Amino acid sequence: MAELILTTFDWVPETPRGYVRDIRVRWALEEGRLPYRVESVPFNARNAEHFLRQPFGQVPWLTDGELSMFESGAILLHLGHRSKALMPTDPHGCSAATEWLFAALNSVEMASLPWALLLSLGDASETPWRTLLDDFLKARLKHMEPILAEREWLAGRFSVADIAMADVLRLVDRFDGLATYPGCRDYVARATARPAFVKAHADQIAHFAAAD
Repeated sequence: MAELILTTFDWVPETPRGYVRDIRVRWALEEGRLPYRVESVPFNARNAEHFLRQPFGQVPWLTDGELSMFESGAILLHLGHRSKALMPTDPHGCSAATEWLFAALNSVEMASLPWALLLSLGDASETPWRTLLDDFLKARLKHMEPILAEREWLAGRFSVADIAMADVLRLVDRFDGLATYPGCRDYVARATARPAFVKAHADQIAHFAAAD
């Protein structure tokens, strides 16, 4: 089996720590018990090699032997097929995990991220743009609430879909956006109580703190 290398930034400011998307990959690697090591690239000096590996100058990317992959969702899907702990093996379960992985990134995160970015800037103004973002996110959470209230995990058992969805929703929870969605809130709490997440989160915080 090829060595797995997770590449992330050497340092980031305080605000995004614990939320940089390499945490999704760390979490999956820990859940799947897949041996890996972490390498760093400069946050403040993104060079040509960085853009060759990640064309938008972001992180993370994963090296798996001769294969180099970027985008956290693509990496999660790849790891899901490397560990039975991350992806159901039956066709229906695999299909459910795959569709919910994409739903987390394409349907929920597209509503949650702009909303969270606005709040992170401390903008509490009542503008049409703010109202639009609030309504867009609420519409997504309205549909997720009954689903997560009835299911422990999205695809029957824990999978990469839950890593993606829980990470997307915990950013909303950071700004109290799940206060009126107990099913979503309990789902995030359930997922982030898993030992693999606890370790992944602590490791990311320690990684960036070491460069202060």
